[in-house]
Amino acid sequence: MENVTAFLIDANKLFREGLKRLLDESPFHIVAEAGNVREGVTMAEQGLKPDLILLDLVNGGEEEAEAMRRLRQVLPNSRMVVLTTDLCTRRLSNALEAGADGYLMKDLSSDALTQSLRLVMMGEKVFPTHLAALLISGRVNGNGLEMPVSRKGLSQREIQILRCLLNGDSNKMIANHLNITEATVKVHLKSLLRKINASNRTQAAIWALNNGIGGEFSGANQPAVQAVG
Repeated sequence: MENVTAFLIDANKLFREGLKRLLDESPFHIVAEAGNVREGVTMAEQGLKPDLILLDLVNGGEEEAEAMRRLRQVLPNSRMVVLTTDLCTRRLSNALEAGADGYLMKDLSSDALTQSLRLVMMGEKVFPTHLAALLISGRVNGNGLEMPVSRKGLSQREIQILRCLLNGDSNKMIANHLNITEATVKVHLKSLLRKINASNRTQAAIWALNNGIGGEFSGANQPAVQAVG
């Protein structure tokens, strides 16, 4: 694996120093540090372009979530992984909405951490086992609680298509799975996006997660979500 430049955002200076040393013998090299997400945004706006962002979320509040979304906007091509001590589904939800590629615990072994980061750089999504289960079942919302389904007048077919979106299926795969044409999939997709006020497939998938619509995963339809720990 080629060397990966990493940007570490964490309030704990001792942790930052320790992680830099821990990763010394790995392909991951921390080239910049910040004490909080807002400081990280400023550094990114000044031209920092790392391959990977490693960050901890302090409180999971809306201000912090907005800063994280801004960081994703400024660095759209960087992989983003939350490293934390807190198993909080609210923070997981905020991280997902901001486009995080992973959510890992700081008590991981060094080998597990580097392997998880390798998976992230290969395009996988990596989460702790029980948070991955919540993600897959669609029971994570902005308050970190389970939320009942709000159907918004969606048809059964549109619900099926939402579940396929959670699987990461293309229009062709959805058509094959549901035994309908791609043109029909596009019609249903346009309708459901309008009903839930989403502008794209990613927003639709997040809406499905937040409203308790879990994917039906099996075989080739299994999403690229890796469970760790």
